[in-house]
Amino acid sequence: MRALFGLLLLATGCPRDPGPQPAIDRPGVLLGELTWLEAERVLGPDTIVVIPLGAASKEHGPHLRLDNDWQLAEYFKRRVLDTSAVVVAPTIGYHHYPAFVEYPGSINLRADVARDLVVDVCASLAAYGPRRFYVLNTGVSTVPPLRDAAAELASRGILMEFTDLLRTLEPVERTLAQQRGGTHADELETSMMLYIAPDRVDMSKAVDDWRPKQGKGFNREPGGAGTWSASGVWGDATLATVEKGRVLVEALAAGIEADLARLRSTPLPITP
Repeated sequence: MRALFGLLLLATGCPRDPGPQPAIDRPGVLLGELTWLEAERVLGPDTIVVIPLGAASKEHGPHLRLDNDWQLAEYFKRRVLDTSAVVVAPTIGYHHYPAFVEYPGSINLRADVARDLVVDVCASLAAYGPRRFYVLNTGVSTVPPLRDAAAELASRGILMEFTDLLRTLEPVERTLAQQRGGTHADELETSMMLYIAPDRVDMSKAVDDWRPKQGKGFNREPGGAGTWSASGVWGDATLATVEKGRVLVEALAAGIEADLARLRSTPLPITP
C-alpha cells in the first residue's frame, strides 16, 4: 500500500526505506481498511479527513432506489480517493431528511441529533491529530445541521467544511435543466444516476411530478402542509439523460476537489 506509506511519511517524517512496495493505485486512504497502529500514523495535524454523507434510506420516487444518496456519496468518495491525499472515514448513512417522512422507508434524524452526530465523529478523530474535516455532503436539508456542526467544531479549534450541492451545481443546472422546476429525484438527480449507476435507474417508471413549492416537506396526498407529490418526485424525471448526468457529475467532482484545495490553506479557527 504505497499510498498509505506516502501518508505515513508525510505524518511522521520517517526517512526509512520500507522495502519493496506494490504499485501506487491512489493517493487517498480508507480509514476503515487500516489497523489502529496505521491509523495513528496517518491521522496527523496536517491530515484532511473526508466524511462522506449520503442517505442510506430515503425515498427517490418510483424510478430510483432508497439508497440513491448513499450511492452518490460512495461514488464521489471513490473519486476523492483517486485524486486527493486524504483519509476517508466511513460513510454516514443517516442524517436530517424531514421532507420525506411520509414515504415508507425514509429515515430522518432530528436536526440536533444530525448536528451532534457529525460533531462527535469529527471530535473523535480530531483527538488523534487532524484539525481539518470535509463532509462530502449529498443532501440539501443536511446543510443547516452541518452549518451548526461547523460552528460548534470551530469553537473547539476544529475546521469543518462541507459540500453545498445547490451552490456548486447551480451555474451548471441553469444551462442544462429543461424542467419547470424541482430538486428531488428530478431531471438532474436522475441524470446523475444514469451516468454513474444506470443499472439503478428504471426510466420506465420515471414521472413528471412538479407543483409550485408549498410549505415545508412533501405530502403523498393533496391538502397537506407541504408540497403534494404522489410519486415522491419533485420535477420532471422523464427529461433525464446520461449526457446531462456527465456534465453535472464532473462539475460536482471538480467542485469537491476545489473545496478540498481551499480547505488545505484555510487557517484554523482561533479559540478564546
